[in-house]
Amino acid sequence: MAKVEIDGKEYETDNLSEDARNRLANVTFCDRKLNELRREVATIQTARKAYARDLVQKIQDETGDS
Repeated sequence: MAKVEIDGKEYETDNLSEDARNRLANVTFCDRKLNELRREVATIQTARKAYARDLVQKIQDETGDS
């Protein structure tokens, strides 16, 4: 007896048609994938910042600039 909330209203998943349950599964999949991609973006942004800092340091070391 799982429930799902859509637009502020709760629905019993047991009472949904097979087609509605399939669509719910698609929405759930998309939500999970979006969250996964957001985590990947955050990780890549963090790595990029570190690489950029390292690049600046390398250039400063090579040019004697501080």
